[in-house]
Amino acid sequence: MSQTTLFGEKYKIHQFPRTQYLGSKEKLIKWILETAPNDIKTVFDAFSGTSVVGYYFKDRGCKIYSNDFLKCNSLISKALIENQNITLNKDDIDILLDETTKADNLIEKIFTGVFFEKDQAQFLDIFRANVEKLDNEYKKALALALMNRSLTRKITLGHFAHLKAIEYSRNPDRIKRNASLAKHLKDIFQSLVHSYNHAIFDNKKQNWVFCEDTISLLPKLKDVDLAYFDPPYVGCHPDYQAFYHFLETFVQYWKDKEFVNGTKSYFPKKESGFVQKTEIINSFTKLFEASNHIPYWLISYNNKSYPEKDTMIELIKKHKKVKVYEQEYQNHYGGKGSRKGTREYLFYCYN
Repeated sequence: MSQTTLFGEKYKIHQFPRTQYLGSKEKLIKWILETAPNDIKTVFDAFSGTSVVGYYFKDRGCKIYSNDFLKCNSLISKALIENQNITLNKDDIDILLDETTKADNLIEKIFTGVFFEKDQAQFLDIFRANVEKLDNEYKKALALALMNRSLTRKITLGHFAHLKAIEYSRNPDRIKRNASLAKHLKDIFQSLVHSYNHAIFDNKKQNWVFCEDTISLLPKLKDVDLAYFDPPYVGCHPDYQAFYHFLETFVQYWKDKEFVNGTKSYFPKKESGFVQKTEIINSFTKLFEASNHIPYWLISYNNKSYPEKDTMIELIKKHKKVKVYEQEYQNHYGGKGSRKGTREYLFYCYN
């Protein structure tokens, strides 16, 4: 455990499992925490994604509201933020890996030959059926979050917007760089259980997780001191459903969707309002109006996003004063426009 002191408190007392997700703030979390005001007690992580930011505010003793409109993301928060003490034990693992279970064949039928060989697809169908045998909602969330992380380890580049997964899983040079490409999902899953179990802790607060439209949810949250906004960066891979559609299909186990294009994305997709240039300014306007009652906002953004920084400042100034902090990326880690030389902004907004 890291023991770095931050404003007289220990920074990162608990350790979030490694992420591999476009836009993950894993490499920026210390900067975000240092920029946040000290006197906050309740934080709303409005576009939670990996849940890294909400998790480390929980680690600092804050009450957390966490939200993401994709269920596959909200389950991470369910497992590691709302959950205070439930872990997966050996009996649970045995249930999840029981290969004798009779299951539907959604994954085998749709995704064999797309991302997986037939045996891996069948394994996923059985695993998904076995999740429902667990007797606790937090165990179910933890099992699904763990398997989703296993999937991003297994699939080349960690996302599902390409068709190279099977080809690369047979490529010795690729396997040499990432051994997980050739591993069975069962083995990857088992290797990750300890890190996820170990990440669960009780911060003595009642934390809540939602899977809703953020703008609609905001008026219902009355006691928030700080809202953290990390919306999709329009202009920098903003469509998370295109990249992570399979994870959402796996947890939802859709019965009423079409599966379209080469990657078999589900259709219709959910509307977020934060993907298209034509809608983004209106969405930010609504977001800020709905957040007016919250004293502080922190907004992650970058210099490749639309609208540009000056327009964002003008939108914010209708509601808050704003300071802008900047940091330059040193590598490609994290995606979402994080090329070397790209500048990440953090808008600190206050009354």
